[in-house]
Amino acid sequence: MDDKLAAGAAGAGTATGMNFRWRVLIWLLIGGVINYLDRASLSIAAPRMIHDLGITRTEIGLLGTVFSWTYAVMQLPAGWIIDRFGVKAVYAIGMIWWSVATWLTGVVCSISALILMRVLLAIGEAPCWPTSAKITAAWFPAKERGFATGIWDSSSKWGPALAPALLVALMLAFGWRSLFHVTGGVGIGFAILFLFLYRNPMQSKRLSRQEFAYIEAGGGGHERSLTGSQLKWGSLFKHRSVWGMILGYFCAIWLWNLFLVFLPLYLLDRFHISMAQMGFYASVPWFGGAVGKIIAGWIAAKLVDNGVASAMGAKRAIIACCSIGAAVCAIALPFTNSITTSIVLMTIGLAFIAATIGNAWALAGDIAPPSMVGSVSAIQNFGGYFGGAFSPVAAGFIVDRTGSYSLAFVSGGIIAGCAALFYWFMARQRVEEPAQV
Repeated sequence: MDDKLAAGAAGAGTATGMNFRWRVLIWLLIGGVINYLDRASLSIAAPRMIHDLGITRTEIGLLGTVFSWTYAVMQLPAGWIIDRFGVKAVYAIGMIWWSVATWLTGVVCSISALILMRVLLAIGEAPCWPTSAKITAAWFPAKERGFATGIWDSSSKWGPALAPALLVALMLAFGWRSLFHVTGGVGIGFAILFLFLYRNPMQSKRLSRQEFAYIEAGGGGHERSLTGSQLKWGSLFKHRSVWGMILGYFCAIWLWNLFLVFLPLYLLDRFHISMAQMGFYASVPWFGGAVGKIIAGWIAAKLVDNGVASAMGAKRAIIACCSIGAAVCAIALPFTNSITTSIVLMTIGLAFIAATIGNAWALAGDIAPPSMVGSVSAIQNFGGYFGGAFSPVAAGFIVDRTGSYSLAFVSGGIIAGCAALFYWFMARQRVEEPAQV
C-alpha cells in the first residue's frame, strides 16, 4: 500500500479523480463484443453454409456443441493459468489465438474442418470471461462488482445484437466467408492494443491514490496470484458453494446456448421472413439482454447501498428471480403465433437470462478467495458449458425430427428455472483461505 501511495503522489498530475476504474471496463466491453461477434458469425452464416456446403441443422447444432464442450474442458486449465501467470498476457494471447481460428473458418469447406476450427476457437476463447472476472475483482470493491460485471458482460448481448445487422449486410455484399475474415482481423488488432496498454491497479499511473484506497478498502486493488496460496486448486471442488455455481450455471447456459445458436434459424423457419428481415428481428432480443444485465447489476449495487442485502445476498436473490423469469418466457414462446409477441418474449427472456449470467460471474468474485477468482470463475463456466453443450445438438435433433422448436424451448425453460434452486440453496458460503501457520 505504501508503494502505491507514493506512486499516487508522484503521479498526482495524471490522476483522474475517483472514476478511472470505470474506464477499465471499456477494454472488457470491447473485447467481449469481439468475442461474441466471432461466436455469432456461425449462426448468421448458417443458412448459407447449409446451402453451399450441404450440411444439416443437426450438424450446425453439432458445431455449437463441439465448441461448448471444448470451451468447457478448457476452462479448468485456463483458470489455473490465469491465476498463475496473470490476466494481461493470457487475455491477449487467447484473443489472438481465437481470432486466427475465426479467420481460418472462412477458408475451410468441410464439416470436419469446421469442427476443427470450432475446437480451436473454443481453446482461444476459454480465458476471456475468467480474466474479465479477475480484472473486475482487482479493479472494483465488492459492492460494485455486480454493476461492473453487468456492464462488461453485456458485451455478450451487444455482440449478438450487432451481429445480425452488421454481418448480414457483410454477407449479402461479400459472401458468408467474409464474416469470419473481418471479425478475425479485428480481434487480432485489439489483442495487440490490450497487450501494450493495459495495466493492473498497482501498476497504473492514471489511478489516483484516493481511488486506489477506496478500491482496496472494498476488497480489491490487487491482482493476486496462486504463488504462496495456502488453498489447493483441487480442494475447490470440496465446497458446496462451488458445486452450486457449477450446477446453476449449467441450467442458465442451457437456455443461453439455445438462443445463441438457433434464434436466427427459429425466426426464419417459424415465420418465413427474408434474410434482410432476419438481420433486424434477430438483433432486437439481444439489446434486451444487454439492458437487462446492466439494470440487474445496478439493482444489486442499490440493494447493498440501502442495507437490504449483503453483496453476495443481493446477487443470489437477483439470480433466483431472473432465472425463473427466463423460464417463464422460454416456455411461453412456442405458444405464440405472432412474430411481434415472439420478439417481445425473446427480448424479456434474454434480459432475465443475461441478468442471471452476469450476477453469476460477479458472485464468483464474492465466493472465491482473491488469489483464485480466475479459477472459481472458470470452474463455474466449465460446469455451464460442459452440460449446456448438449443444448444445441439436442435442439437441432428435435427440430430435424419433429419440424418444431416447441419441445426445445419448453425443456430449455424448465432447465433454466432450476438455476434458482442451485444458486439460492447451495451457493451461500465464501471459500476461505486456510490460516497461515
